[in-house]
This record gives sequence, structure tokens and C-alpha cells, in this order.
Amino acid sequence: MRDPEQFTEPSRKRRRRRFDDEIETRARRGAHTELTDISALDERHGIDPDGPPEGDRWSTWDGAEHGPEPIPAWVITEHAAVDTELGVLKTGKEADVHLVERAVPGIGRRTLLAAKRYRSAEHRLFHRDAGYLEGRRVRRSREMRAMANRTGFGRDLLAGQWAGAEFAALGRLWSAGVAVPYPVQVDGTELLLEFIGTDDGTAAPRLAQLRPDPPQLCDLWHQLVDALLGLARHGLTHGDLSAYNLLVHDGRLVLIDLPQVVDVIGNPQGPAFLARDAQRMAEWFIAHGLSADAGPGTLLDDLHAELGMPPAAGTSDG
Repeated sequence: MRDPEQFTEPSRKRRRRRFDDEIETRARRGAHTELTDISALDERHGIDPDGPPEGDRWSTWDGAEHGPEPIPAWVITEHAAVDTELGVLKTGKEADVHLVERAVPGIGRRTLLAAKRYRSAEHRLFHRDAGYLEGRRVRRSREMRAMANRTGFGRDLLAGQWAGAEFAALGRLWSAGVAVPYPVQVDGTELLLEFIGTDDGTAAPRLAQLRPDPPQLCDLWHQLVDALLGLARHGLTHGDLSAYNLLVHDGRLVLIDLPQVVDVIGNPQGPAFLARDAQRMAEWFIAHGLSADAGPGTLLDDLHAELGMPPAAGTSDG
């Protein structure tokens, strides 16, 4: 936690003077001695005495696990940085995504981040986790039993596994040049990611929201194939791929929502997840006008080849 005394903003001084005046007044009136404690007054006025002079919290960069190097220049690592909540980008059954500004007061350095926060055990429903977690293991059998039985402790462990798995996968894929957001940090069940959108906080649209013309559709298809082949080179598939977890920003296709990323070989259901990802995307692009001759019908075979697997049985041309 940062020392708030390093800041001397006039607003902070004015608030302190106001509280000091109130202390003096209460003391003259014979108020209880505990009310003369500055921290008590801060709490009553809704001010965290250890909080930053502006924003909602000090930056959580220290103490968190950081993304891969080289760290992009836009990532703010200064000790004096503060985080400000700007609203909710997306709500889901497992996690909510918030828009956060991280800035260094006084110098104008700022960046926007997507804060993905997995829900607490009592408010979360991991409804698809059993198949995805095959092939993932934790060292302690007690933890495996807790997750399998969905105890409160087990569900908290699952949340940590989802956040950790997504962070690790994003770091690995980003380093390999796959089109995913840069994972800035992970701290418990909060994952801070590169915000894909404009500087004013407008999020990039999902592929499902677009109606691309034929040249754009063809270009987006080739970007998708490159991304899926990039995952396959690492033995992975998205696991829940659809037009709703693909963003398009300035013509660039970006894969998001990868907590359930699947090891195609290590997970017994891996080939089925791979086939579903390929089929969903081929169907979406064909339904929006892409010719089968452009490659949707051979996508699964191409992915199998990249993975060193035999061609998919029953592959059709669309």
C-alpha cells in the first residue's frame, strides 16, 4: 500500500483542516474522546485514511502477478498510480468485467483497463466447468475433492483456477503473437487486461454485432484462421468460441474470454471442443456470406494438421 502522505493536493489539505476544526469543536463541547480520532472521522465521512487523494484505490500492481515481458509502454507501473472505476462493461454468470482507469495523478499519464472479476462463491455459477477442467490438476487431493463437491472452499478454488488459467493462457498466446488482449496482471480472482476499444471508454464491438461486407468478411475469416492455428500450435483450443467472444477493433479481430481454454491432447474431450469451435465459426461465416471455397469446410482438418492429429472423420465442405 502506498503512503498517502506523499501527496499534498490542496483538496486533501482542505478536508483535513475541516476535520481538524470539527475535532476542536467537539473537544470544546465535551464530546467523547474517541470521536477526536481522525480515522473515526474519516470513516464517518466515507474517506479511507489510507486511500489515495483521488480515485477509488491505489494501483494493485505491487503484489500482483504481472504479464509477460516485454511489458508494453502503455502499462502503468508507477508506485503513485491510482485506479478509478468507470462502470461495467459486461456481466456474466461466472464473472463481471469493469472498465478501470489507471492513472498517475498530476502528470496526465493514464490508461484504460478491463478488470475481469470472478464472482464470490455465493453469487457464482460455474455451469460448464467439469469438462473443461479435465486434464487440469491441483497438487492436494483435498482441494480436488472440494472442487468436485462444489463446497464454498472448492468454488473459491475454481474461481482462482479460472483466473489463473486465463491469465497464463493469455500471456502464452500474446507472447506468441496471437491476437488476444495483453494480460496486465492477476491478483486473486481479479484479472486486469488490455482494454480493447477507444480512448473514451467505448468498447470494441463483438463480431456478432457486425454485418461485414464481403471483403471485410474474408479478411476477418483469415484473421480468425490465423488465431486458431496459433492456439493449435500450443496444443490449445478456445473451448467456447463464438461470434460473441471475438472483438473487432479498427479491423483487427481479437479473441477474448479464455478461462476455459482447453488442452486438446491432455483433455479427453479436447477434440470435441476443437470440433465445436471450428464448426460454430464456419457456420457463422458461411451464414454471413463467406463462400465455402474460402476454407470453412477444411478448417477442422487444418487445425488437426497443426496439432499433429489425423484428419477429422466426416469432415464436409460446409
